[in-house]
Amino acid sequence: MSDISRRKFLQTTSASAVLFLSGLSRDGNTAPPKGYPSKKIGNIKNLKVNEPLAFNYPDDKSPCLLVKVENEAVGGVGPGKSIVSFSALCTHMGCPLTYSKGRLVCKCHYSMFDVALNGQTYQGLASQWVAQIVLRLDAATGNIYAEGVEGLIYGRIGNLKLS
Repeated sequence: MSDISRRKFLQTTSASAVLFLSGLSRDGNTAPPKGYPSKKIGNIKNLKVNEPLAFNYPDDKSPCLLVKVENEAVGGVGPGKSIVSFSALCTHMGCPLTYSKGRLVCKCHYSMFDVALNGQTYQGLASQWVAQIVLRLDAATGNIYAEGVEGLIYGRIGNLKLS
């Protein structure tokens, strides 16, 4: 095992950061994953803080929740970057998730996911983060669109049908 100099470490991590940031758009969000449909799921003026909106994406067998949280969230859109969306299926065994106080909760086995931190698991039997839905806000109309999925929806080997 070789020692790495501080200079080499900084050069390597700086290069990695540049490569990562080059894939981000101006608003800090990554480009939508390819192959996903664009689906209107709501309008910003109809959202209330901590009141989730249910919808299905990327198909009719995939329940999801859209929620406006109190503070900025990773992957959030809109003013304050506080609007996020996730699959509503627990990554442990696919039980339905409900939204409560800034987290997604599985009533079957008590896994909890932090919606401000990409759906990160922080309690329970789930070992994977819940899939986050990539959102786009049309600033002119206030319409919110689902445009992709980051992570794997429970029970699938791929989120989209392969043709």
